[in-house]
Amino acid sequence: MAEGVSALSNGLRAYGLIAAMWMRSTMTYRASFVMTAFGNFAATAFDFVAILLMFSHVDALGGYSLPEIAFLYGAAGTSFGLADLVMGSMDRLGRRVRDGTLDTLLVRPVPVLAQVAADRFALRRLGRITQGLLVLGYGLLVLDIDWTPLRVLMLPLMVLSGAAIFSAVFVVGAAFQFVAQDASEVQNSFTYGGNTLLQYPPTIFAKDLVRGVTYVVPLAFVNWLPALYVLGRPYPLDLPQWPAFLSPAVAAVCCGLAGLAWRVGLRSYRSTGS
Repeated sequence: MAEGVSALSNGLRAYGLIAAMWMRSTMTYRASFVMTAFGNFAATAFDFVAILLMFSHVDALGGYSLPEIAFLYGAAGTSFGLADLVMGSMDRLGRRVRDGTLDTLLVRPVPVLAQVAADRFALRRLGRITQGLLVLGYGLLVLDIDWTPLRVLMLPLMVLSGAAIFSAVFVVGAAFQFVAQDASEVQNSFTYGGNTLLQYPPTIFAKDLVRGVTYVVPLAFVNWLPALYVLGRPYPLDLPQWPAFLSPAVAAVCCGLAGLAWRVGLRSYRSTGS
């Protein structure tokens, strides 16, 4: 137990040092940082612009109004933005495995996961988080929600748990690249693709897909289940309300499984042989 806590502490410290190094490098050229962050903000904003264009022709999408979808969109976007900021570099692992540069990380007295996750830490990704928060704020301001202490508590739990779940998916996808080596697009289908999926209400998707992201890859716990509880909406699978409170537990299980998958993948690595 003590060794595990010590390893976690060392990993977090190493991650912080590497990320700080990249942030100092980024802020050396502040005008470039502002432009790239704004570009990231604008690029992600086009997703919501597409939703606005839809609502210029319809009053509801899957039975949900624009503010309700803005709430779903903002919650998913903020959670994913946080995960992308912290773990978004994991999709480069396949390239390191192919060209052998992962070997240079293995000889350092620092956890490999911390090195890979913090590599090229991109502060510009704050643009995605900002955009998600703005849309989430719009949804919260416009919606007429019957606020209770539990609903208020659900908001930060939903965003943070969602970020942890997405982070776990990033790590599992990276672990798969130890075997597949060129599987970044497979990883992106569950991370970036999952974020896009969760921006829309579950009622527009087939029930088999909704079951899959509820019971198999539990992305529904990122925002669908907790957000529908806040909105007072029933879940398409006729689940009771209490699973909405399981997001932190689901996030913890996902992170545990991701850590196990990472250890298995790392142990299977055999270098390039050169």
